[in-house]
Amino acid sequence: MNILYFGSGAFGLPTLESIAREHTIAAIVTQPARPAGRRRTMTPTPVAAWAHEHTPDAPVLTPERVNEPGVADTIRSIHADAWVVIAYGQKLGRALLADRFAVNLHASLLPRWRGAAPINHAILAGDTQTGVSVITLADRMDAGDVLAQARVGIEPSMTAGELHDRLATLGAPVIGRTLEDLARGSLNPAPQDESLVTLAPKLSRADSWVDIRRCAEACRRRVHGLTPWPGVSVQIGDERVRLLRVEQAPAESDQPPGTLIEPTRGVVACGGGTRLRLLEVQPAGGRAMAWADFARGRTMPQGLIIRSEAPC
Repeated sequence: MNILYFGSGAFGLPTLESIAREHTIAAIVTQPARPAGRRRTMTPTPVAAWAHEHTPDAPVLTPERVNEPGVADTIRSIHADAWVVIAYGQKLGRALLADRFAVNLHASLLPRWRGAAPINHAILAGDTQTGVSVITLADRMDAGDVLAQARVGIEPSMTAGELHDRLATLGAPVIGRTLEDLARGSLNPAPQDESLVTLAPKLSRADSWVDIRRCAEACRRRVHGLTPWPGVSVQIGDERVRLLRVEQAPAESDQPPGTLIEPTRGVVACGGGTRLRLLEVQPAGGRAMAWADFARGRTMPQGLIIRSEAPC
């Protein structure tokens, strides 16, 4: 089959690689290069970089506004049996989509977690499983009919970054099966149950904090759900530190939330008498490291208060 691929983020790369092996890529539509890094160097999207290396013969289009009439006409003139849309970054309008078969890969078990940050919100909410959904494109965000799904468990130690990579890999065979069903004429679209919809709004740097007054389980979800971005930062003495991985610690605490109970093991008091163990941290401007390595050589007396506050 000839496939027209719309995508920008790394989430779609395993699927794009699979499509390139099994089908013909008619063209790739991705976002334009943007300034990135401290030097603000113009940087292509992960999809554009991959296409340059692996599919040099496939046209790569980088329109600023994909729905502009001239751009839409160019895209619609490309012969393709199906359009696959994954983490593209622009909404495809009705005029562009008219009379085209287009599917989207979404990182949740829809209708749960419609929106920009489904992976993060699944962990933040304490979900024990999530997955990917292949849906048709609709006027409302992530509201199309479900064509296929696959599930995966969420382990307590898993961060949003790790779950992202797991779901990205999971998506490739699901899209593959959907394209096979299309070729056989055996697609079975299922409308979403609107009564079960939950929303996953976009996150920002303003979310990079944790309320240590909450229980250790809520703090664990917060840290893992926001790692690697936007991250969770705390103040330890005179240092700003990002928490990367934590776990609930056994036993109860009668200390105020935020109290460093066991400095060498990184055990901190949380709300409700619970305790959290800091496993992996990253000092500002430094590398990620185990708590034991961070604590070594630093003066952190028992009873030190660790703080994290929401921006004003």
